[in-house]
Amino acid sequence: MLNRRSLTVGEDGFLELGNVMVATTENKGHDPEFWAEQITKKICSISENAAPHIRQQAEAFQNYIYQIVLHGIKNAITSDRTTMVNLLISQGHNDMAEIIKEL
Repeated sequence: MLNRRSLTVGEDGFLELGNVMVATTENKGHDPEFWAEQITKKICSISENAAPHIRQQAEAFQNYIYQIVLHGIKNAITSDRTTMVNLLISQGHNDMAEIIKEL
């Protein structure tokens, strides 16, 4: 992960410098676990100053959210592949449909 800075316009009309995270891959996209982690971080973050017992509860909740998001992402991928396979079969591209089924 690489930190980058970005410029945004604040409510007062002045430019503000913010953080943007950049993550790269080579010859592939990001896996569902990466996206589930990114989404989970946007949904619930944990304060660095949280008391240990609060942090422990927050981490458990964050893990719960992660598992739900990951499950949803994997189901969406499976559903989309099913749609693509059926479309390819309906157009007579059975060989391509088989390739996608194997992914």
